[in-house]
Amino acid sequence: MYHVGILFYFRLNKQEIYYKGGTTMAYMSEEGYNKLLEELRELESVQRPAISKQIAEARDKGDLSENAEYDAAKEAQGMLEMKINQLKMTIAEARIIDETKLNADSVQILTKVKLKNIKNGHTMTYTIVSESEANLKEGKIAIKTPIAQGLLGKKVGDIAEIKVPQGNISLEILNISI
Repeated sequence: MYHVGILFYFRLNKQEIYYKGGTTMAYMSEEGYNKLLEELRELESVQRPAISKQIAEARDKGDLSENAEYDAAKEAQGMLEMKINQLKMTIAEARIIDETKLNADSVQILTKVKLKNIKNGHTMTYTIVSESEANLKEGKIAIKTPIAQGLLGKKVGDIAEIKVPQGNISLEILNISI
């Protein structure tokens, strides 16, 4: 993996803002990549024109120096453009993983892992995914989380000792699937 840094500049509330964006090459599923593309299309084709319309309507109301609606719309435009640029960077650096070449011998990105907490006996199942695909409600955790990092490379039957913000947890790997 390598790190790429890009500097964004925009005006927010009449202040100049510099945002140093950086992305790490993101390995992801084709499904996750397609979701990013769809989100980008939504932002560019629906939300961008809506904000432009808000700016035009606020501009038509007269004096821009005391027009709170205009300032709010310009601020929203700046935030939207920053999000669009971040999505474009993530998409440009994305690498789609061929899921047919994965195996379930050990924990790696895009594997589904069934775990048991040794301390309380609670079982859970997580899929290790890229940061942009992570969604805890769906059982998808980012590869950069402490739990995912502690599980990488482990095999069925292994016990992973993982340091998390609340302390240490011991997780036994019950099953690995794709």
